[in-house]
Amino acid sequence: MNSEELKNILAELQRGERQVDEVVEFLDHLPFRDVGVAHLDTHRGLRSIMGEVVFALGKEVKDLEIILEGLLEHEKNILVTRLEAHKAKLLKEKFPQFDYHESGQYLVKLSHNNYDQGRGTVLIVTAGTSDLRVAHEAEITLRMMGHKSEMLVDVGVAGIHRLLAYRERLMAAEVLIVVAGMEGALPSVVAGLVERPVIAVPTSVGYGAAFGGVAALLGMLNSCAGGVGVVNIDNGFGAAYLAGLINRKAEG
Repeated sequence: MNSEELKNILAELQRGERQVDEVVEFLDHLPFRDVGVAHLDTHRGLRSIMGEVVFALGKEVKDLEIILEGLLEHEKNILVTRLEAHKAKLLKEKFPQFDYHESGQYLVKLSHNNYDQGRGTVLIVTAGTSDLRVAHEAEITLRMMGHKSEMLVDVGVAGIHRLLAYRERLMAAEVLIVVAGMEGALPSVVAGLVERPVIAVPTSVGYGAAFGGVAALLGMLNSCAGGVGVVNIDNGFGAAYLAGLINRKAEG
């Protein structure tokens, strides 16, 4: 869609030849912007609860620069995930308005701090400190969506008394994201303590037989506790997005 076509649609709406709902439905699927190295989905925010997020792993800095330049023309809030520090340093030179979170490996431009989109708090629980990169990715994603979150770190099953000491916090959360590597047992334990949805995130943390997170993934999929949903290995973004959908306020 070009600007003239958009002007015509809006003019038809103004003249009463189109209904508001009809125009919104039409715009839900358009447009995208071709920047050569990517097709930017500039209207994703109309169809979902947040705009397009850039997955940086495997992308060259020069391509990320083009993508960010395109997004800046359309988006106020932009998130880049899985971004290595050396690439972030180069991008920050050109885009100083962004902030880089090294332990979370994300680059972000956030123009709002609206935490009023959720019914309650999303609690992000990690088995160990080695799982923090994934947890921080979930945290910033929730923030982008306007949801309040809290972190409970390093309470894995190797010392289960640490988790039990925070049972009130577990029960108070509306949704829980539980991040664990190794054998991935923590989500099952948490789900056995609460009556809330538990989103399990396997991480690639572990020794050889962890198989880069596959062992944790299979353990979580085989959970004997009810209410556990599992996302892909290291997918903090996906866990947070799902938590945001579950936690969001009812429309109207």
